[in-house]
Amino acid sequence: MTPRETIVITGASDGIGAAAARALAPDHDVVLVGRSPEKTAAVARELGVPHHVADFAELAQVRDLAATLLAEYPRIDVLANNAGGIMGDRQVTVDGFEKTFQVNHLAQFLLTDLLIDRLTESNARVIQSASVAAKQWGRLDLDDLQNEKGYSPEKAYGDAKLANILFTRELQKRYGDRGITAASFHPGIVGTNFASDTTHVMRFAYHTPVIKNLVTISPSKGADTLVWLATSTPGSDWEPGGYFAKRKPATSSRQSTDMALAERLWDISAELVGR
Repeated sequence: MTPRETIVITGASDGIGAAAARALAPDHDVVLVGRSPEKTAAVARELGVPHHVADFAELAQVRDLAATLLAEYPRIDVLANNAGGIMGDRQVTVDGFEKTFQVNHLAQFLLTDLLIDRLTESNARVIQSASVAAKQWGRLDLDDLQNEKGYSPEKAYGDAKLANILFTRELQKRYGDRGITAASFHPGIVGTNFASDTTHVMRFAYHTPVIKNLVTISPSKGADTLVWLATSTPGSDWEPGGYFAKRKPATSSRQSTDMALAERLWDISAELVGR
């Protein structure tokens, strides 16, 4: 009998993270990670699965989370880096980084790097929740990753989602021959609590009933590609290192395929988080 795979999902307290957990829990050992203790515990009780709490706006909590995961789970077959969101006014975290960049990219980078030996031992799939925002708004400037010049919430979010795609490509390049397979995906315009913590106009767009009913899709539909990537066969069903939407290869910005940029972003990210 094939052992059940262990799937760690961040950003799992609601939205597509919780929806993916509900789809995967019957046949896999799902581990939830969320920022809200109450909401994460509620989903965990519903599914009868373990959960851990970490706020990615504080990298010390990411390091503690990684230590806990390493101590409690001898295998991690899938790491779904799904936590993230768009912010309002520019904020700087306790670690000194622009919040959008840290929560959406740096924290995911750090968590993956801290778990890298366990992931390689497990021949893990590492899945990044990216976004079409990378193409719409993203334009990475490695000399201004903190968006100190001309900040806007959508630019910062687009940059971070572009960083997710580039991180996926570079992760595959660096660790593909050691057993890791990486992928990123766009979930669609999902009717979730996305942007609910911001004053940005997207909060009102996402949570206006007419927009929510006519434009957005359900969290379960948004989670479909994540579930597919987590349960299908890399190299057969999908190309490792790729970016996907609706279970198919997708295109993003020109920068998203720039492997020199991906390499430099990796090195800068490692330096920023002290790896």
